[in-house]
Amino acid sequence: MQATDGVRVVQPKLIIHGGAGSSLKGKGGVESVRRSLAAVVEEVYALLKSGANAREAVVLGCQLLEDNPRFNAGTGSVLQSDGQIRMSAALMDGTNQSFSGVINVSRVQHPIELAQHLQSSPDRVLSDIGAAELLRELQVPLYNPLTELRLEEWMQERQENFVKTMAGVVAEPELVENAGRGTIGVVALDSQGNLATGTSTGGKGFERIGRVSDSAMPAGNYATKYAAVSCTGIGEDIIDECLAARIVVRVTDGMSLHEAMKRTFAEAHKNQRDLGAIALDATGAISWGKTSEVLLAAFHDGEQIGDTLEAADGTITGCLGG
Repeated sequence: MQATDGVRVVQPKLIIHGGAGSSLKGKGGVESVRRSLAAVVEEVYALLKSGANAREAVVLGCQLLEDNPRFNAGTGSVLQSDGQIRMSAALMDGTNQSFSGVINVSRVQHPIELAQHLQSSPDRVLSDIGAAELLRELQVPLYNPLTELRLEEWMQERQENFVKTMAGVVAEPELVENAGRGTIGVVALDSQGNLATGTSTGGKGFERIGRVSDSAMPAGNYATKYAAVSCTGIGEDIIDECLAARIVVRVTDGMSLHEAMKRTFAEAHKNQRDLGAIALDATGAISWGKTSEVLLAAFHDGEQIGDTLEAADGTITGCLGG
C-alpha cells in the first residue's frame, strides 16, 4: 500500500469463479476453461487499474461470465424441472455493507444488473414477480438466455425421468465428467481499499419449480470492509454452513483470511458438504477453498494471472499473501 497526498493507494486484486465440480476431462478441458476465465480476469483487472471501484468491477465481471454460455449463469443457464430458466444473483458492497439481489428471474440477459440497480432501492431483494416488474420499469429489453445445449440436456433428462439431481457446471459435456454445482462469482479489491462481491447462477437444473439457490443470500455472497466472499457448490450445503457470511465474520472479528478459510472448510469437509468459495480481504490476501475436486477459479495478484484448475484434489484451501 502507498500513500499519495495522504490518500491510501492499494494494489487492486481480483478473483473470479465459474463453478465447482468433478474433474475436467483432459488437458483440452482445462485449457478451454482457463482461457475463458483468464479473458474475464484480464478485462476486469484493466478496469480496476483504470481507477474503477470494486462494485463496478464486480458487475462487469459478472456480466462477462453471464454472457459466456459455457457457465451456468445468464446465457447458458440450466432449466428447472418444468423446462423454464429461473436465475438468481446478488451484489454486496463491503464499503457500506449493502446487500441486494434478485431471485428466480427470467427473460433478462444480466441478472447482476438488476441486483446493481437495487443497491440504491429501499427494497433490495426481489423475487420473480417483483423482478419482472422492475425489468418493465427500467425498460430493459427482454432476453432469452436459453441455449440449444442446455435444452438438449433438459430433454435428455426428461426422457430419463430426471434421474440426475443437477445439470452440468460447464455447458460442454465432452469436457466434463459428471461435473455439477454451477455458479459464477467475482470478488474485487479496488485501489481505494474497497471490497465488493457478486454471484450469479441458473440454479442446480432439473430442480423443483421455484427452488431458491444460495446465490441471492448472504450465505452465498457476503462482504464487509474487511473481507468479501462468493460461493459455489450445492446451494443447500452452502446455506447449511452459512458459508460466505461465516468466513467474512471470522475475518471481521480478527482472524486472518487464510485461517478463516481453513477453519470454515475443515468444518464443511467434516460435515460432508459439496462446495467452494473465493475470497479477498482488505490487506489484499487472495484465498480460495473447495471440498469438491475442482474449483473453476482464476485471479490477478497484481502482477500476473493464475488459477486453481489444476490444484491437487486433496488441497482444501489456498492463499496468496496480503
